[in-house]
Amino acid sequence: MFLNLLGVFAQFETELRRERQLEGIAKAKAEGVYKGRKQSYDHDRVRDLKAQGLGVAEIMRQTGISKTHIYRILNENSVKSEHT
Repeated sequence: MFLNLLGVFAQFETELRRERQLEGIAKAKAEGVYKGRKQSYDHDRVRDLKAQGLGVAEIMRQTGISKTHIYRILNENSVKSEHT
């Protein structure tokens, strides 16, 4: 019974910590401080190479970016244009 009680307190503290963390992130986003990680590859270059008619395999060779990231970049562009 004592161990169960300790588990309940640990879970409660974890939930409180998570709430404080989410509040801090929301506050930082509102202040424009929390922007996420910087891009490690050039999105515009990938889009330009695709516009030149290159396939994904050739873009992978030229940029060193994985196929998944290339498709994400290209889909991100199409999703943005659908919402505007």
